[in-house]
Amino acid sequence: MSSELILKETRALPLAERIDLCRNLWDEILKSKELTPGEAEFIDDRLQDHLDNPDDVVSLEEVKAKLDAKYRR
Repeated sequence: MSSELILKETRALPLAERIDLCRNLWDEILKSKELTPGEAEFIDDRLQDHLDNPDDVVSLEEVKAKLDAKYRR
């Protein structure tokens, strides 16, 4: 089955089913990618840093405000 045909059939689905399909497809993509040793080490280090310093965080709102201030034109 071609990707064009799959896309055409997908467009006929209700929105909730299309969203569910996207989530499932993305989960499959994530499962199929193996991390390099460097990526795994980086993630482990970041997790350990968070566990050691759980109050050293920046809220999503703060991040958005900083990005808006820096890049908004």
